[in-house]
Amino acid sequence: MIDSLTPLFDWIARHPEYAGWVVFVMAFAESLAIVGMLVPGVVVLFGAGTLIGSEVLEFLPMCAWAVAGAILGDGISYAIGHHFDYLTKRWRWFRLHPDHLDRAHCFFAQWGDVSVVLGRFFGPIRALIPLVAGLMDMPPKRFYLANVLSALAWAPAYLLPGMLVGKAVDGGNWNQVGIAGASIATILGLLFLLRRRFT
Repeated sequence: MIDSLTPLFDWIARHPEYAGWVVFVMAFAESLAIVGMLVPGVVVLFGAGTLIGSEVLEFLPMCAWAVAGAILGDGISYAIGHHFDYLTKRWRWFRLHPDHLDRAHCFFAQWGDVSVVLGRFFGPIRALIPLVAGLMDMPPKRFYLANVLSALAWAPAYLLPGMLVGKAVDGGNWNQVGIAGASIATILGLLFLLRRRFT
């Protein structure tokens, strides 16, 4: 998969001024219901991470773009479930793949509000959890708290492996890797507190 995206990474390396938009669009698309199952957003974030590690891109701006895309994508999916639940009965994809929605329902029933946080890190159901949260009438305030906190953890967590590879290949100082690691540790601490609060 990553080999097929090499031309994209080469283009980003030549045009770093557009990298933020690429990261935003991929994070956004990966967070949308159904669409997220088809988009290789994780691979693009890994590639962006390698460019950060090679000091072609900067960590904080790329992380901010990824966070913004993830929050918006999950927010739209939640809004569809919350306000337009009747649409899910008409979508052909759901009729063809009812098991996916059933798994997301079970996951949400088991974990409740925390499923929005945990679901962001589980590939097969990741793009459906916000939709299900809307369908299950999760209160908006609680959804957006979980949405924002999980996005703040998700972005650096998915950039960090690529950053480590980029640093290993390119050498140089490890300041940005340290910042990413500290960001992940801080947000994971907040997520742990959130989990204890709602379970």
